Amino acid sequence: MQVTDTATIVRPGEEIDAHGVKTFLKDHIDDLEDEIKIHQFPSGFSNLTYLITAGDRQMVLRRPPIGANVKAGHDMGREYRVLSALHPVFPRCPIPLAFSEDESLIGAPFFVMEKLSGIILRKDLPTGLSFSAVQAKRLCDNLVDALADIHTIDVKAAGLDFIGKPAGYVKRQVEGWSKRYRRAKTDDAPDFEAIMGWLAEKMPGDTDHPAMVHNDYKLDNLVLDPARPEQIIGILDWEMATHGDPLMDLGNCLAYWVEKNDPEEMLMMRTMPTNMEGALTRREILDRYAEKTGRDTGNFDFYYCFGLFRLAVIAQQIYNRYHQGITNNKRFAMLIFAVIGLEKTAQQLVESSRL
Repeated sequence: MQVTDTATIVRPGEEIDAHGVKTFLKDHIDDLEDEIKIHQFPSGFSNLTYLITAGDRQMVLRRPPIGANVKAGHDMGREYRVLSALHPVFPRCPIPLAFSEDESLIGAPFFVMEKLSGIILRKDLPTGLSFSAVQAKRLCDNLVDALADIHTIDVKAAGLDFIGKPAGYVKRQVEGWSKRYRRAKTDDAPDFEAIMGWLAEKMPGDTDHPAMVHNDYKLDNLVLDPARPEQIIGILDWEMATHGDPLMDLGNCLAYWVEKNDPEEMLMMRTMPTNMEGALTRREILDRYAEKTGRDTGNFDFYYCFGLFRLAVIAQQIYNRYHQGITNNKRFAMLIFAVIGLEKTAQQLVESSRL
């Protein structure tokens, strides 16, 4: 029974030079087997992730997607530095092994980390894995509790001061993601101007309790224990980690959270099994987070709306690369429908919000 993530053959156009990888690894990692094998993890829409096997040792290589602006949002060196500082104080992140900015090796900067072996949930549960309602609730509870733990990390003591400045964080996020959307917009995409205007008008001031922000915290970035799949043993994808308002983290997370009774346009966008029996609702997740952290969540409509908008920007940026022919991955063609659905959901939220 295979319930863990399986790497497969590398997609055409996303191959990496095995000789370059092997030479780099031999120079930076002791006692490495002579022969390496390279496969690709097929899921995900952002950074490209490969399984490197050397004898009995398994490692993961991450590089930016083809055609992406590396400096704008796919800084491999930064993610490597984050993991290096974070792992000693938060061992549920992967152990970083080596980083290279030499683009001549595989065509882009990359880093290598130890593979966290476990279950990663995708759109639907894999064959052979099931959750009882009790297990599903416990998994959701653990998801909230792990996020609360991230938000208690002492950024300065961990040597993570370089990840960002809390002052003006929300304002920079709203303005920055608005600019990104306008740059990435295609003729077939909604303009989002009403949503961007509402976010600019309703944004809160700086939080008086800034925290470590993962910035891409969601169910399919969690590694689960194969023996007890409701338990979280690892958290992945720290490339956008920063220091700011932790409610932005929760809002971004819940933008991905599709419930079983959501409208059809949201159900069509589901990418994780958040609709399984026993899973917490968005409201229940928010309430548990408030109870665990003591934070005021009274203006959460703003944070959730921002999360929906940010997710639309990410989808639109990827779709734009497909639209321009920079990448030929057929999965990206459908992302325009996610952008349209997210705009509709955000607009409904704005119209019903009491903010």
